[in-house]
Amino acid sequence: MVRVLPRLSRIELSAAEIRDLADSFLFMAEIVEPSRELEEELRDKADQQVLGTLLAARANYLITGDKDLLALAEKYPIVTSAAFWERHGS
Repeated sequence: MVRVLPRLSRIELSAAEIRDLADSFLFMAEIVEPSRELEEELRDKADQQVLGTLLAARANYLITGDKDLLALAEKYPIVTSAAFWERHGS
């Protein structure tokens, strides 16, 4: 988040504000153990931990630009940041 938000032109936050936002998320974060359920269609097996975390957390979204994870978007709630902002941005 701290690396991506500054690159989005529609985000009008300073670097310090972005760091503060990221810090505040740490207080709300829930730590989960990634699911060990294997996804056979996952093209990059190194992404298994990320997908496992999505499943274990029962998250509403995984927001990513990773094309290997996005290839599973029809099966899991995986979206790009642009798609997320399109749905939920102001």
